[in-house]
Amino acid sequence: MTIRALFASLLVVAAATCQAAPDAQRILVASDAVRNPGRPFSVTVALTEFQGGRRVDASTMVTYSRTLAQSAQFATLVRFTAPARDTGKLMLKNGQDLWFYDPSTKASVRLSPQQRLLGQASNGDVVTVNLARDYKAALAAEEEIQDGDRKMRRTYKLELTAAVDEATYSRIELWVGADNNWPLKGRFFADSGSLLKTVYYRRFAPEMGIERPTELVIIDGINPASVTLMRLSEYTAKDIPGSWFQRDYLPRFQPE
Repeated sequence: MTIRALFASLLVVAAATCQAAPDAQRILVASDAVRNPGRPFSVTVALTEFQGGRRVDASTMVTYSRTLAQSAQFATLVRFTAPARDTGKLMLKNGQDLWFYDPSTKASVRLSPQQRLLGQASNGDVVTVNLARDYKAALAAEEEIQDGDRKMRRTYKLELTAAVDEATYSRIELWVGADNNWPLKGRFFADSGSLLKTVYYRRFAPEMGIERPTELVIIDGINPASVTLMRLSEYTAKDIPGSWFQRDYLPRFQPE
């Protein structure tokens, strides 16, 4: 084979390899569609904090979410329903703004998405987010991992780097099922590079038309004995008024 023919063959092989390589951003978009319904919806979120296997705290809320036409990102209203001390409190995420409203004081204060809500769950963890809008994805590897149900899964490991200032985390490692685009495991990092938490997505069940994770196991990045369970239930398609996502409307909000 001549040098020219060999070079041409190598080019063909390289081109075929590039065409066959999975598109990381498309995988992330597909994974978002597994986590989040594509139309306005509500879901009940129950958080339970454990320390060394012992239950120490819990909170329940209902979130109402719909995408914003101008950004394709979600706006989310969070209504706290338990414990009694928190009933009626609200949290609103709209664009870059995150607000907390307490009806007892009738005051709304700005929050940080990184701020802890309960246990290892931050404010940014309970609002609905399209990761593909806030992060740029790169394919790091194709790996077999053990998922949250202790089953071996073939996955794409994605490296996500924040693409907008309002992203909750500066960097995420996300493992996505190679055969179904299910989000299976995530590692979330601080600006300093330190590991904040590891999350396992599990107990996939039919919700609003497809299989979605209904439980997240959130493990502290430093102390693995500190664990928070996030359970998602009662997904419901809803016609949510745009007024619910305005800060000025919070004092007038009435649950259905």
